[in-house]
Amino acid sequence: MNGDPRDQLQLARPDLSGREEELLLEVLHSGWLSLGPMLGRFEEAFAEWLGVPDAVAVSSGTTALHLCVRARGWGAGDEVVTSPFSFVASANCLLYEGVRPVFCDIDPVTLNMDPGAAYEAVGDDTKGLLPVHIFGYPASTELHRIAEECDLGVVEDACEALGAVDAEGCRVGSRGTLTTFAFYANKQMTTGEGGMIIPPDETSAARFRSERNQGRAANMGWLDHEGLGYNYRLSDLACALGIAQVERLDELLAARARVAGLYEEGLAGIPGVEAPISGREAERRSWFVYPVRLDPEVDRDAVIARLGESGIASKAYLPCIHLFPHLRELGYGEGQFPVAEDISARSLALPFFGAMSDSEVDRVCEVLASDPALAGRG
Repeated sequence: MNGDPRDQLQLARPDLSGREEELLLEVLHSGWLSLGPMLGRFEEAFAEWLGVPDAVAVSSGTTALHLCVRARGWGAGDEVVTSPFSFVASANCLLYEGVRPVFCDIDPVTLNMDPGAAYEAVGDDTKGLLPVHIFGYPASTELHRIAEECDLGVVEDACEALGAVDAEGCRVGSRGTLTTFAFYANKQMTTGEGGMIIPPDETSAARFRSERNQGRAANMGWLDHEGLGYNYRLSDLACALGIAQVERLDELLAARARVAGLYEEGLAGIPGVEAPISGREAERRSWFVYPVRLDPEVDRDAVIARLGESGIASKAYLPCIHLFPHLRELGYGEGQFPVAEDISARSLALPFFGAMSDSEVDRVCEVLASDPALAGRG
């Protein structure tokens, strides 16, 4: 589409306000750009919102996952069961430590790990489960029962699920299990880049704080180190954004839920397009992206192209990660996880952010409804 770039409807857009600017200026005037007071303030504010004793900020959701894998003691020769329908970081964090990701198929409704398939995937070398709360939908609490029965450690990848509620009415991340969140620019809240670990106890929290800062304990000098560590710190500038976003988090989540509701209503009359579920009994999704599923006969790439011609961004979302070259090297290939592969081939992310207007959602729905591949299917 030609014309003013401002007419282009983006796939995602962060929701920022004057409060973020105010706190960023506070950091700039303080002279503390890293490891300053904003770090502790952000961690405390996040932990209070989630309802947990502590939270440890790190540089990304991926680094949060990596430190959690190390904390579990998973290493070479170990296997961990996880989802093939995910962002690649949930598998890469295992590979960093020489752990083999063992994939299992997904539930066709929630798109999370199917508990029955996960149980079947547990073997002699299995040391843990790494459930992914995909697209903000809470993973099955049955996975925790399986982990307890099979004596497995758990790391929850909740990087897309801040604010989600599970089947037992608990906020994802508040169960006392090692859990990670992420704050990339398209997430429910953002620090630009950044992540958070929810530690199960004070000892774990101290370890994470040391490892994120080159292996330094809190009482050590800058050039002293107690063990292996990484530069996984989150700057005070990022933490300032985080504080402002946590202060507004209920508002941000409500705004995204409003847009999801508009989509659900607008897509209801379009044959060939299936909207995602918002919840089931006590389960509640926290809206990260808005992924629809097209009928198998619909040419998804053609729909994406026609949306683009109308100035609307969209994306095939997500590819199955077991089909990436570095995971194929472990013996994975087409046909192993039919549900995940089918969903992956038909999923499409539409523009989605909390500040979307009614008219912008209407525009997306109208273009979809008029698409030749969908029009008249009813």
